[in-house]
Amino acid sequence: MSTPEPKVKSTFIQEDFLLQTEMANVLYHDYARKMPIIDYHCHLSPKDLAENRKFENIAQVWLAGDHYKWRAMRTLGIQEKYITGNASDQEKFQKWAYTVPYTMRNPLYHWTHLELLRYFDMGELLSADNADIVYQETTAQLQKDSHSTQSLLAGMNVETVCTTDDPTDSLEYHKMAADNGMPIGLYPTFRPDKSFAVEQPSTYMAYLNKLSDASNVSIDSHEKLMAALENRIAFFHENGGRLADHGLEQLYYFPIGTFDIEILFKKVSTGKPLDQEETAYYKYVTLLELCRLYHAKGWTQQFHLGALRNTNERMLDTLGPDTGFDSIGDFTQAKALSQFLNELDKTDQLCKTILYNLNPRDNEVMATMTGNFNDGSIRGKVQFGSGWWFLDQKDGMEKQMNTLSNMGLLSCFVGMLTDSRSFLSFPRHEYFRRTLCNLIGNDVANGELPADEKWLGKMVQDICYHNAKNYFNFQ
Repeated sequence: MSTPEPKVKSTFIQEDFLLQTEMANVLYHDYARKMPIIDYHCHLSPKDLAENRKFENIAQVWLAGDHYKWRAMRTLGIQEKYITGNASDQEKFQKWAYTVPYTMRNPLYHWTHLELLRYFDMGELLSADNADIVYQETTAQLQKDSHSTQSLLAGMNVETVCTTDDPTDSLEYHKMAADNGMPIGLYPTFRPDKSFAVEQPSTYMAYLNKLSDASNVSIDSHEKLMAALENRIAFFHENGGRLADHGLEQLYYFPIGTFDIEILFKKVSTGKPLDQEETAYYKYVTLLELCRLYHAKGWTQQFHLGALRNTNERMLDTLGPDTGFDSIGDFTQAKALSQFLNELDKTDQLCKTILYNLNPRDNEVMATMTGNFNDGSIRGKVQFGSGWWFLDQKDGMEKQMNTLSNMGLLSCFVGMLTDSRSFLSFPRHEYFRRTLCNLIGNDVANGELPADEKWLGKMVQDICYHNAKNYFNFQ
């Protein structure tokens, strides 16, 4: 697969964008830029990718589902009808174009112009003044075969994509992609959050009915719940799945037997809510058993920790969950996390693990935690994951990599992911790679690292591609 040549028509995104030294330029252009992309965590639609969808216009591919843009527009005082409401796609795009100049110093400003440049060869600065022209020109390009979903990814040299999928998912589009020989590897990721979301008993039992149908297991106990989940893990594995993911405020730990898990299950199944401690214990036991199942399959488990979700009740009632009203939480992480991982490690059932924190105050906590459970069996077995969500911008990525460098081995890092719902988000890998190369290049310029281009180049290529390639072992 060929690597796209850098386009330099933008008034400010030039070849040395974010690259402040000669070594940074060498490392990026001669080593990082040409590496394929393994995007091991995203929220792209497998249906859109397998069916090779063409979007009708740029608003559909660029604005739909993008909470980052929605939050910026709301901050600017733009009415909801132009964000998630019933305004036309062109009107929504016009409002976004109006917003863009106001996003200076927010990563959205960089991402917006990188994406226009890389996908549409448009270097002009987006604003209300040229919104209609940009809308028309990008819409015309999106009708071409070169801008179908598969082509958009191929143009960015994407080799592998891992979507985020519920245990009840049929994975029909992953199968379609495999059967059709799609050149980009499309793999499912097991996301079982709903299987232990017992806060609302009626919603939880309705979900278990769906899980029962998908697994052909009658779920009338916690033991049967785990049997159903084991069935689905096997199904995901048969269809290429090698990762699990979990979105949690924090991990939990209790001595086994603190509560009777079957009594808790019966309580929920009769519509009675669990108290706070019972809820935490239920999640803990379910997660612990899931992690042992992952280990048996040789999977990688991911934990995204620290999001405070759906904080605005009025907007939650109006728009539903996951519409841009989440923030960084300040949950306690270290002790229970260490005990949870230790409980798995005691029986040598801790599989490859990636820890992501949303609160930057926890960088050192996570980076040092990984060192507690790296046991020499696998290179970088337990990973401090890349800057996530509010931290996947230049400052957040630099802080994550500096912390990892100080507390662990940056050279073993499995690198960046998009965590995105947009097919236009893959220049974020370029953004990360430029930031990485600049970080190392500055160290060379400051005399803190030797100017060993070949070794530093190898290190950069490992972080951008080879480490992930070897870590995940996609078939």
